[in-house]
Amino acid sequence: MKKSALVSLSQNAILRFEGNVEPEASDEKGRHRLGKSGLKPVFPFKSMVVFSKFDNLKKQLAVFFIFAVLLNACKNEEKSDPAGAAGGQAAVPEAGILDNDASYAFGMAFALEFKDIGLKFDYDNFLAGFRDSLEGKELRLTEEEASNRIQTAYFAALNARSESLMQQENEFLAINTKKQGVVTTESGLQYEVITEGNGSKPLATDTVRVNYEGTLINGTVFDSSYTRGEPAEFTLNRVIEGWIEGIQLMSVGSTYQFYIPSNLAYGDSGSGSLIPPYSTLIFKVELLDIVKN
Repeated sequence: MKKSALVSLSQNAILRFEGNVEPEASDEKGRHRLGKSGLKPVFPFKSMVVFSKFDNLKKQLAVFFIFAVLLNACKNEEKSDPAGAAGGQAAVPEAGILDNDASYAFGMAFALEFKDIGLKFDYDNFLAGFRDSLEGKELRLTEEEASNRIQTAYFAALNARSESLMQQENEFLAINTKKQGVVTTESGLQYEVITEGNGSKPLATDTVRVNYEGTLINGTVFDSSYTRGEPAEFTLNRVIEGWIEGIQLMSVGSTYQFYIPSNLAYGDSGSGSLIPPYSTLIFKVELLDIVKN
């Protein structure tokens, strides 16, 4: 297939499932998260507004439909142009268009869209629906019925995952707050002092220079200024709430460890593929300096 045809099919697939979503934008307080470019830090900047759960579903359905349309289009084009598009050459067999690894890759790509949600498929029926739709056979469900079934299953799995993640977070915070040296503030922020400095304390409007490492409660490191090889600088009121509160407790020269509940971080949406919903974030932070403008 020509590239223009692929683009057209992709666009039509997205429109069919209304998957075109507005670009991400800063939140209501104007906070933002810097992208992964150069040595710019990814966290702890406030996440841009994320897709709603329903928009994510529409996006994932669009991905699936694109696969189906492209596969079907390749088949149809091969049948309608047996001599090939150029020079009257013999058509490449279907196995050459979509060999074992290519078919496997399509399956991988689709699964990756849904992996984190926790859906458990009946593979026989999944493949039957996929095949019947591609081959134009009589379908067991109408498009509306299929859409309703998908939405019901999707949101049920999503809610079950959210409940599990919330429970994990609550259990962690309840245990952690009892640890010796851990202080819990009124907001729910937890912290412990590793080293207490004797410099000035920043205000929310100050720009600070810090070294830090962020991990999830399972130990996964999602960002580190140590790895990038240089400290980060940012205006304090443009980061997540847990940092705004926590850094103002520190004096220059201090090193603290913060345990930031999800409601003071990225909430029930998480942030991209790195931060799941309802994630307590653990940050080791060195406050190196308050930067003068």
